[in-house]
Amino acid sequence: MIEIQDLVKKFGDLTAVNGINLSVPKGEFFAVLGPNAAGKTTTIKMIAGLIKPTTGSVVVAGYNIQSEPLQARNRLAYVPDFPFLYEKLTPLEFMQFTGQLFKIAPDRVRSESSILTKRFHLEPFLNKSIEGLSHGTRQRVAIASALLHDPEVFVIDEPMVGLDPQHARIVKDILKERSREGMTVFLSTHQLSVAEEMADRIGIIHQGKVVAIGTIDELKKQSGQDGALERSFLQLTAEPDETSNQS
Repeated sequence: MIEIQDLVKKFGDLTAVNGINLSVPKGEFFAVLGPNAAGKTTTIKMIAGLIKPTTGSVVVAGYNIQSEPLQARNRLAYVPDFPFLYEKLTPLEFMQFTGQLFKIAPDRVRSESSILTKRFHLEPFLNKSIEGLSHGTRQRVAIASALLHDPEVFVIDEPMVGLDPQHARIVKDILKERSREGMTVFLSTHQLSVAEEMADRIGIIHQGKVVAIGTIDELKKQSGQDGALERSFLQLTAEPDETSNQS
């Protein structure tokens, strides 16, 4: 569902992403971890087609995001850590607007909106202006709207930001459920516990490169660390002097 080949992104003299190769199959829940400025968000924006790679390619659901953007984006949903919503609209109006963008039949928009708003506990806010909603409620509106067209690939950056434990649990359950039904999820997070709980595989990005990839057990073997994922993460992203101090 997602094929990344030799992906590079440079901003002047800064190389933010440095030759990433990655394949995420249909229905996999894939999480990306990395320190600040590791290249996670830049990679996600290239997958979503928001920024152009310096070199390399991204294929989403069989379509190149640069040369076939419409076909790719029709099969893709992207939710950033701070999603943009039209603040003068209500959540219901925003979902209707999203349905029009994806040319979904009005009857289907109504039925899917009803299902999603119930699942995300959005009924009390449906007719309130988005500008008056909390960040967590906005996040739920954005995720529910992104699921409206039943995407084949769902790309999300820091999904739990601003969510209380109850609504974080709802988002986790829905994304995992959709993944089991065949939707590919590509999630970036700083919360190791989220990756540990949710992901089928985890990729660790450091200094613009994928330094490790695999299941939690495979990451433990690659890092030489037992116990929590945190130990493997710290080992795999440590600077040389830090590695010697940890051993």
